[in-house]
Amino acid sequence: MSNPLLESHDLPPFSRIQPEQVVPAITQLLAANRAAIAALLEPGKTYTWDNLVEPLEDLDDQLNRAWSPVGHMNSVVNSDALREAYNACLPLLSEYATEVGQNEALYRAYRAIADGPEFARLDPAQRKIIDNALRDFRLSGVDLPPEQKDRYKDIAQELSKLTSQFQDHLMDATQAWTKHIEDESLLAGLPDSAKAMARQAAAAKDLPGWWFTLEFPSYIAILTYADHRELRQEFYTAYATRASELGPNAGQFDNTELMERILALRHEEAGLLGFANFAELSLATKMAPSTDEVVAFLTDLAERSLPHARRDLAELKAFAAGHLGLAEAQSWDLTYASEKLRQHKFDLSEEEVRAYFPASKAVSGMFAVVEKLYGLRIQAVEGVEVWHPDVSFYEIHDRDGHKRGAFYLDLYARPKKRGGAWMDECLTRRRKGDAIQTPVAFLTCNFTPPTGDTPALLRHDEVLTLFHEFGHGLQHMLTQVDHLGVSGIHGVEWDAVELPSQFMENFCWEPEALALISGHYQTGEPLPQALLDKMTAARNFQSGMQMVRQLEFSLFDFRMHREYDPAQGGRVYAILDEVRKQVAVVVPPAFNRFPHSFSHIFAGGYAAGYYSYKWAEVLSSDAYSLFEEKGVFDADTGRAFMENILETGGSRKAMDVFVAFRGREPNIDALLRHNGIAEAA
Repeated sequence: MSNPLLESHDLPPFSRIQPEQVVPAITQLLAANRAAIAALLEPGKTYTWDNLVEPLEDLDDQLNRAWSPVGHMNSVVNSDALREAYNACLPLLSEYATEVGQNEALYRAYRAIADGPEFARLDPAQRKIIDNALRDFRLSGVDLPPEQKDRYKDIAQELSKLTSQFQDHLMDATQAWTKHIEDESLLAGLPDSAKAMARQAAAAKDLPGWWFTLEFPSYIAILTYADHRELRQEFYTAYATRASELGPNAGQFDNTELMERILALRHEEAGLLGFANFAELSLATKMAPSTDEVVAFLTDLAERSLPHARRDLAELKAFAAGHLGLAEAQSWDLTYASEKLRQHKFDLSEEEVRAYFPASKAVSGMFAVVEKLYGLRIQAVEGVEVWHPDVSFYEIHDRDGHKRGAFYLDLYARPKKRGGAWMDECLTRRRKGDAIQTPVAFLTCNFTPPTGDTPALLRHDEVLTLFHEFGHGLQHMLTQVDHLGVSGIHGVEWDAVELPSQFMENFCWEPEALALISGHYQTGEPLPQALLDKMTAARNFQSGMQMVRQLEFSLFDFRMHREYDPAQGGRVYAILDEVRKQVAVVVPPAFNRFPHSFSHIFAGGYAAGYYSYKWAEVLSSDAYSLFEEKGVFDADTGRAFMENILETGGSRKAMDVFVAFRGREPNIDALLRHNGIAEAA
């Protein structure tokens, strides 16, 4: 039987990809790549871009075309067989990556190009790829003695396995706990939309009543609206103890040992490469110049934000005591009390807002926003194979009619789908002879699905998430760089990678953009000015609390990796407690096991890098401030942002790219203003 992962396709044939095909395909491709690399490396050869780097990019691209749909399906239509095949490939891929990174002959070949006469003739993107490659060889341990190279390879393999296990545990723990409710009185306070979703979920299981889960749309509905305090507490406890030694599934999917082992291995890896700790190693590929500077940045922002956060909490506690009878508001009360306070203070209900953001309108309006900004045209394409009936496919064309990119959009939460929202690469732009490979993105969210005849209605913060992920997608798809190594988000410093995504969120507050992305799901009427005024007034509602919460996560992550001591272990909760004493205003109960589900740092790309969200928000807020000066849809400013930020990929340093757009280096003023804490500056 033919293996679709080894065939050439414009787009992945998802229905034909079977778990049993994955390991044979990856094994065959890795063997072919090894043979091809050996053939490229000839003694005495004069190496050039055309006879070394471009053929290597061909190999990387071919491997990615096979692995990308596998990794994606593992996240969005997970099954035991697919997970087993995926995890079986991780050590194979890790071993190959380390082998290439430690290949001394290959390193010398790149070094020869960098030191030779051709380097000056290469374009800036090509030179950046050579420079990045030489850096990455060093970060892969190419200079290490043999026994340390072997140890590095073992560490890389084990980390690959453990981080995947962490994510698997979290997905399994999230899906293991459910709540079947037949007594409707327990659901007092819940809006009809939340009950309809739960009733639909129960009916799908041939059950009466309502079925709730820890998938975010279900969980957050209970925490936000349920009048029944014990029910909120039950859900909060189950959610806050996921994948830990505590809670209703105590020990069943426990990430405790994984966290300790991951931290130990990262520290050992950093030491092998000559870094004092993993935080230092992390910064080798980021904008931030030093670990001291990152800590100082986060600490300064916390000091500016804490007075606002304390006022936010005092107001919330006073309201909870005076209006809700919650003399001692607990963690499971805060989201509920916050929604009640928002309604009381601004006469603003999240349910009222949702009615104006049907998903179809938000999506089509978002396309209209980028059309006005960048002259793009986005159209749905029928007949493209997808992995689930809810998924749609679109193409992007520029004002000259050239196809610039395409993307899959998978909006709704469902079983066997990883939580959260993300953009991932399906295909990356590169030149192949006279042709250009069109970039294709996966855009994934976990919004509340449609129920019955009611379309999917988005909370405003879900609209922000949609715009955020589309910002990542635009950087991937609009790139004009022809070389794989710095095309799209490749080669972009990680603490700048959130610039385009956070930038897009700003438009969700602009009247000109809201006119495009909103419309009542029953009448189509635009968002009333009175409701917009309330939303705008409430924009920075509890922004101080939200800011210090993000700073808590950032400092916890960075300090945990910076201060790791093998003699003491990870000190995960000790450091978290110290950080909370410094920057938090809300301290969760002792049983809260947030780090056990912190997949950004234990299973994603944000280890000793979660600070990137705030670092990049300085860039994105400052970039957006130029649109505030010139006009939200100013064509010249939009073109400049697209050309300088979105099209350049990683071909230039992020600071150079920012300065080219803004005319100066970034400052923090716009971030403080956008978050309503400018007066504390």
